[in-house]
Amino acid sequence: MTAADLGVMGGTFDPIHLGHLAVAEEAREVLGLDRILFVPASQPPHKPAGEVTPIEHRLAMVELAIADNPAFELSRVEVDRPGPSFTVDTVERLAATGDRLTVILSAETFAELPTWHEPERLFEAARVAVAPRWGYPAPDPEWLAEAFPGREILVSYLEGPRLGVSSTALRARVAAGRSIRYLVPAPVEAYIAAHHLYAPMTSLARRPASP
Repeated sequence: MTAADLGVMGGTFDPIHLGHLAVAEEAREVLGLDRILFVPASQPPHKPAGEVTPIEHRLAMVELAIADNPAFELSRVEVDRPGPSFTVDTVERLAATGDRLTVILSAETFAELPTWHEPERLFEAARVAVAPRWGYPAPDPEWLAEAFPGREILVSYLEGPRLGVSSTALRARVAAGRSIRYLVPAPVEAYIAAHHLYAPMTSLARRPASP
């Protein structure tokens, strides 16, 4: 089987929104990637248990959001394995198939890369694409050379899109009874409403997905 050029977009996707999709499409087009894998984190190591919506809901929202793009694909690699969802472990597992990987990170997340679990391993298995994030400075090439010397050639910088939407703000809008129309795909908006996600009542916001 011929190796493919894959983009890897991880995150909690709580919820997935148009910013995620726009960045993924930009990376696919600009970098000539064959597909983009959306990899929801089952147990984000940086977030305490109970602060993240159950994975069943987040998987369902990702599936709904990407259904109309044949180049987008849901990966359960972090859901089907036990333990914390460390990106380096995920990338190494995906790279074992022989495909060429590009991990897509926001400028905000990229700046935190030195604090990750064994971040040097990431560059041994994949390239990195950095997307701009509204309100955060562009990465400093000198900082990259100092933090990860010799890895500069493995990093690409996307020029856009610069969308100022965040999952945190969307959850707050829903909790306040405000609209998230045009900020998430319509099927995701409907799913959030149908399952009472992010509502002020915690018991509703965290109840399991229906079978």
